[in-house]
Amino acid sequence: MNFKLRFLFLSIILCSFCSIYGQNISLYHQFNGRYDFIFVGNTMNLGENNITEGCEDLLVTASTANLNLPSTQVIQSAYLYWAGSGLGDFNVKLNGTDINAQRTFSNSSITSGLPYFSAFTDITSQVISTGNGNYTLSDLDITQTLIDEPGYCNNRTNFAGWAMVIVYKDAALPLNQINIYDGLESIPNAITINLNSLNVIDNADAKIGFVAWEGDAILAVDETLQINGTILSNPPLNPADNAFNGTNSFTGSNTLYNMDLDVYSIQNNINIGDQSAQIQLTSGQDVVLINVVVTKLNSQLPDATIVLNNSSQTCDSKTVTLNYTVSNLNCTNSLPAGTPIAIYANGQLVGQTQTTTIIPIDGSENGQITLTLPSTIPTDFTLKLVVDDNGTGTGIVTEIIENNNTFSQAFSQWEIPKFNILEPLVSCNEGFTKGTFNFSNYEELVKLNSTDIVKFYESFSDAENQSNPILNTINYIATTTPKEIFIRIQNGHCYTITSFLLTTRNCPPTIYNYVSANGDGMNDTFFIDGLRNIFLNYEIEIYNRWGRLIWKGNSQNTDWDGYATIGFKFDTNQSPKGTYYYILNLNDTDYKEPLIGWLYLTK
Repeated sequence: MNFKLRFLFLSIILCSFCSIYGQNISLYHQFNGRYDFIFVGNTMNLGENNITEGCEDLLVTASTANLNLPSTQVIQSAYLYWAGSGLGDFNVKLNGTDINAQRTFSNSSITSGLPYFSAFTDITSQVISTGNGNYTLSDLDITQTLIDEPGYCNNRTNFAGWAMVIVYKDAALPLNQINIYDGLESIPNAITINLNSLNVIDNADAKIGFVAWEGDAILAVDETLQINGTILSNPPLNPADNAFNGTNSFTGSNTLYNMDLDVYSIQNNINIGDQSAQIQLTSGQDVVLINVVVTKLNSQLPDATIVLNNSSQTCDSKTVTLNYTVSNLNCTNSLPAGTPIAIYANGQLVGQTQTTTIIPIDGSENGQITLTLPSTIPTDFTLKLVVDDNGTGTGIVTEIIENNNTFSQAFSQWEIPKFNILEPLVSCNEGFTKGTFNFSNYEELVKLNSTDIVKFYESFSDAENQSNPILNTINYIATTTPKEIFIRIQNGHCYTITSFLLTTRNCPPTIYNYVSANGDGMNDTFFIDGLRNIFLNYEIEIYNRWGRLIWKGNSQNTDWDGYATIGFKFDTNQSPKGTYYYILNLNDTDYKEPLIGWLYLTK
């Protein structure tokens, strides 16, 4: 008979012991409330592989187990695990329904190097739908693996099987905490596991269960399971020196070949008031793989969490109001009133408050606090709310989980947008101070933050109310100037209003120095563009080539049409064609000197 070294690795709650040969057993899910658990499953082996000769022909690809829960027990969750020799078969059927592995585990023997596998799928919806009755797992086939690798047969490590871990709720149960741990680990010669953060108020029906693979009833060398120094046993099914021996504690079967679905009572091994417990395992021979560990303890503790729902503040103010919710979920006891809450900004304590009522299991309480932030807190900072914190980082309430009391969020104080002062925009006077302006680039010039939104308005009230924005900033016509244009600058929460002026100046007039006084409607008069309605006090004089003044006019006169009105005149007063000179006095402070030039008169 070949003997194998048996290894066990287990990690519960705060213990983590790593193995290079598999995945650590670690917490997968926790249930707090009126819960309990059961294992249902079956082996694919037709006999124990240490005493039965042969190999692949002693395994089947389907087996059946029965689920029979009382009507008061309502299924909460159901998880399917299957395992075997080799690299893995991750597609099976449960009652004819295809099951694909959602998570997989692997382990290699420390002595032979041969690989083993396990797989997991959440089957809650299927089991709830099916309910009580027979469950058949099929298409779990490792036959080819055993043919290709004879080492499994030679070492008697050929195995396959499946198990359902079912958590159910029952109103008649006390408040319990169910912890499900999984992975794929081997038992070492000795290991100690500490269960901390307990608050045992009633030790009734406390228990621990294991889903293990490849255990052999014939091997029982220094194989013990202890809690708080006392060896656990469940004779005759599980002797004190042979914990993993192909048995099912839930059905009483001792023919669950090469797998174990075992549960041990530990109610006499923990005491009311205990805050910790210690598990110790030893083994001397055999290869046993631990896949799932489940504990049930009547440990009644709250579990406080906090979230920030929303906040309110005003622009350019250090005062903020926070609306938050403290919850007591995933727990087994109420959270007492007066549980302290601390608020930090960039690690600096800026406020304190507390819960006001007893928060029941699965309950919550909304709260509000208004803070005035110190001037040392920057505009952008990290806001942190911590429940069960007295302001020194210390809690006063013992909880199921002590490291989930914090809510952090990036936070920004609301500031009024800052902006650049804009210079007045000047355009040419088009008459009576009318002007056309292009201030489209002022949108970018005015803002200091590129993400701010800028809009232009003709009045302050429009800017305040965000009504009638100026849409055409490229060719904006101001009928009179100076005109004030208002700018609303908006960030995510705040806005400010600034303004700039539109002004006009009297640009130099354009003189057309050709007059054809023939009545054809073209150039019939001496036309000067940009003169009338702009230079309201202008005076113009026209001289002939000999320097004699022949015409004088201003804004009250029509343009010169080639007729002399002063000095020497012809019979018709119409001046002869030829060259004439003009003197234009604009009488404007920007144009102190007259404009002098020539013009040509034709007929």
